[in-house]
Amino acid sequence: MTERLPSDERGPAWQRAAVALRNEVVGIHPRLHAYNLAARLLPARASGELRARLLRLVGFRVGAGTSVEGELRLTGDRRVVSRLAIGRDTTIGGECTFDLLETLTIGDRVTIEPGVMILTSTHELDSPAHRAGPLILKPVTIADGAWIRARSIILPGVNVGEGAIVDAGAVVNKNVEPDTRVGGIPANKLEALGGAHA
Repeated sequence: MTERLPSDERGPAWQRAAVALRNEVVGIHPRLHAYNLAARLLPARASGELRARLLRLVGFRVGAGTSVEGELRLTGDRRVVSRLAIGRDTTIGGECTFDLLETLTIGDRVTIEPGVMILTSTHELDSPAHRAGPLILKPVTIADGAWIRARSIILPGVNVGEGAIVDAGAVVNKNVEPDTRVGGIPANKLEALGGAHA
């Protein structure tokens, strides 16, 4: 969250500079920057296990057998490393974006295809003068065995149940029941899949 000086209060130059500097460094996380830099330097064909190992090396919780198949964009503040937990034998495709201002928990044997965006933050609806009001943070959980298809978006506060499928391009704004397939914008239930959790 950034600090603001009231628009009608300019303050001395040193105070404006201090606020600007504080806003610039508040989100800096050395380990996250180290990961992002190292991940960009890896060749496109680098193994997914190597990328997962790199996440572990900088402190993220990533289970054994998990693979990150391409660039993974991670955003958040100084507590970003503690807010991501990925289970065992999970596969994450390239060009995914994970917003880690709040906790993101990804279970075991989850498949996340390329281009998926998972958000844990949004804003309250505010006045017409500035619609994006105060920040709202809500954790997201992707349960064991779920399949999140390409270019889908998971919004803050959503829980995707065990064995569920989110179709490609879907925008998920509410919880997904276990062993259920959802799709569309906004995502709606398309079918019950049956299984141990239905």
